[in-house]
Amino acid sequence: MPPLEAAAIYVGLNILLLVGLGLRVALTRRASQVSIGYGGNTVLETRVRVHGNASEYIPAMLVALVAAAYMGIPALWIHVLGVTFTLGRLLHVYGLSANVLPARASGMMLTLIPMAIIALMLIYHGLA
Repeated sequence: MPPLEAAAIYVGLNILLLVGLGLRVALTRRASQVSIGYGGNTVLETRVRVHGNASEYIPAMLVALVAAAYMGIPALWIHVLGVTFTLGRLLHVYGLSANVLPARASGMMLTLIPMAIIALMLIYHGLA
């Protein structure tokens, strides 16, 4: 599988994750009849934060995966970094949503490590 097609898998999966988290917020807002803020609803507050956190990390990694693919970084690396990042995001969603600190912390590690690795790869390949 070529690198760009490999990247497309993780782009698609992570976009679906963002859509799912966004729908979860919208449905909770509708059920709670809260259009702005949290209205004292702690479930809504947590869901907004979970979606916000995903929105902070996912776009940068998706850009990085596509850039890496265009730069010719092997598909195996795209898969390793994409799977690790995506699993980290899912683990973080669970940990933050269910207030399970080990899952939340592990999810962040599995988010940040692939981001740091791909950033270094891009810098290296950009300078090479």
